[in-house]
Amino acid sequence: MNFADRDPALRPLVDRLLSPADRARLEPMLTELGALAAGELDRLAATADANPPVLRQYSPSGERIDEVDYHPAYARMVELAFGRFGLAAMSHRSGVLGWPAPAPHVVKYSLSYLFVQAEFGLACPMSMTDSAARILRMFDPDRFAEEIAALTATDMSSLSTGAMFMTEKQGGTDIAQTATEATNHGTHWTLRGNKWFASNVSADVILTLARVPGQGAGTRGLGMFLVPRLLPDGNRNTYRIDRLKDKLGSRSMASGEVTLEDAYALPVGELADGFRQMAEMLNVSRLSNAMRACALMRRAVFESIEHTRGRNVFGKSLFDQPLMRVTLLPMLLDTEAALGLVLEAAVRLDEADAGDAYSRRLIRMLTPLAKYTVCKQARRVTGEAMEVRGGNGYIEDWVNPRLLRDAHLGSIWEGSSNVIALDVLRCMRREALHRTVVDEYDGRLRAIENPDVQNTVAALVKRWEAVRNEGEELLGRAPDEQQARIGSYAESMTHTVMASLLVEQAAHEAGNRRYRKLLVANTYVCLLDSAMTRPHIALDYLGELADGGHVSLDVALAALDRQEVAYA
Repeated sequence: MNFADRDPALRPLVDRLLSPADRARLEPMLTELGALAAGELDRLAATADANPPVLRQYSPSGERIDEVDYHPAYARMVELAFGRFGLAAMSHRSGVLGWPAPAPHVVKYSLSYLFVQAEFGLACPMSMTDSAARILRMFDPDRFAEEIAALTATDMSSLSTGAMFMTEKQGGTDIAQTATEATNHGTHWTLRGNKWFASNVSADVILTLARVPGQGAGTRGLGMFLVPRLLPDGNRNTYRIDRLKDKLGSRSMASGEVTLEDAYALPVGELADGFRQMAEMLNVSRLSNAMRACALMRRAVFESIEHTRGRNVFGKSLFDQPLMRVTLLPMLLDTEAALGLVLEAAVRLDEADAGDAYSRRLIRMLTPLAKYTVCKQARRVTGEAMEVRGGNGYIEDWVNPRLLRDAHLGSIWEGSSNVIALDVLRCMRREALHRTVVDEYDGRLRAIENPDVQNTVAALVKRWEAVRNEGEELLGRAPDEQQARIGSYAESMTHTVMASLLVEQAAHEAGNRRYRKLLVANTYVCLLDSAMTRPHIALDYLGELADGGHVSLDVALAALDRQEVAYA
């Protein structure tokens, strides 16, 4: 069993998005990690989930130590993620997995997508370690060169993991209410306050916000600080882990409540930039959330297809039952569309990091769009997959309960859905970024020359015109009405982006006389236009869609015919 081999969408996407050299380097890694995710890693994840971390606050002699003990299965997964595959390091330095330079984000997200299909909890420390290194490189690389090296290490003896302690009890998502106080001691600062939701609570390098005296109120008064787990003399820093959270999901990884008791800290960059720095870290983490949600969806689809093919009901395979096919098809389509969006965002993030101002504007909008929509989709797809498996899907012996629990996390951490939708509205109000998105993907569709997709392109061009008009009409409304409607608008825009990316990929594959993706794209577009359609052709060819099998051009084109998809 190999999750990469069973995925009909992943390899064709990276074929198009990566250079030939990068694609060749990635292939053996896809094969290795795909097998691990379906085998050893999956077993380790189940064991770690059933044996969550434990907090030891005191040593046998009564000294305060605040150590978190992890099951050996979790430690082995750390070795695989941070060591063998360097998932937190590959965006920052050369040499990881043989890349002569930092690896493209498409590589990192493709491999992480396979990893998370087995283990979700560890993906949070992976993401925060990666993001912490990114923030230190961007804003204070000279002062924190040692910390950056440790955060990007692949040798377990040198590795430091990162964390972001941001949430406070009284503030939640309202960062302006942060009450932690910073005091300057010349050579260093100390922080005093409480952090209510601190994930990867045993991290070695913690980035957090605190109020700087004389800097003003609200978010203007916040500075970013690095809080090390150990002091320069090797002793434990003066913060307390009060307790670990008893979480619904992500149980393999420790989240806790922390009290900072004049904890040693160092400022990161310009203290007046604290909120902007944390926003940069949040945005990258939000994109990682979308990737993780996509991975959960893919595992749920895989499990559902495997189960229904192996289950006979009333003398017929469950996979071949008409109503079950109606259930499975949208799960598959939504998952494939989400993967295209995640990898598109990865490409744009690389371009933005290279200094492309236009791509930076685009990724600023794509990130909340992906976080909002894909994380919501994951909750639905994993829930459907649980029901597909029936009673066994509700039993902890199977992976479905863990997928469902973990899926709900994506819509909460790094900003709940409403917070993310309001961020989309902020992008529209301040920079009119909805116009940037419309122009980008409408323009790319119009530039496609392959005649096989022209009817699909025409349908989507009309949809983009409607999305553009709706955005302008929304901005003309009163502020309260804008807020009330932004969620549905964000979802509509995201689905249209995903449809456009499916068509773009379909045109590429059609150039090589492969038409499976065109059937996916045409069916997705029809369902977007009307949820009441019944896509007969896609349902008939569900096996080919699930396996990456052969679909003829005539079949793929017929799926766009309204006579084929409308209910009688």
